[in-house]
Order: sequence, then C-alpha cells, then structure tokens
Amino acid sequence: MHSLLVYILSGPQVIIIVVAILLLFGGKKIPELMRGLGSGIKEFKNASKDDDEKLEEKK
Repeated sequence: MHSLLVYILSGPQVIIIVVAILLLFGGKKIPELMRGLGSGIKEFKNASKDDDEKLEEKK
C-alpha cells in the first residue's frame, strides 16, 4: 500500500493538498485536527495490540 501511495502522490500533488487543507480549515485549526488524528491512530494501535495479545493467550 505504501509503495502505491508514493506513485500516486508526487511533489506537486502534496503541495496542492496541503494548500487546500489550509484554505479549508485555516492555520489555527490544523494543530487541533492533527492532535485528534494522532490520538485516533494511537487508540487504533493500542486496540490492535490488545487483540494480538488476546489471540496469543488463546494459543
């Protein structure tokens, strides 16, 4: 998946996406959005780790 994403998004596309996000949300909202995204990723990783540990216990 990662290699596919590299081929789809090159330099100019990334710049356009960043500018669009800045225009839509404004500079003050970006840190808040990133904090929320980071906490969501952290919760997902913790939940998947817990599931892996439960599967190991069943073996």
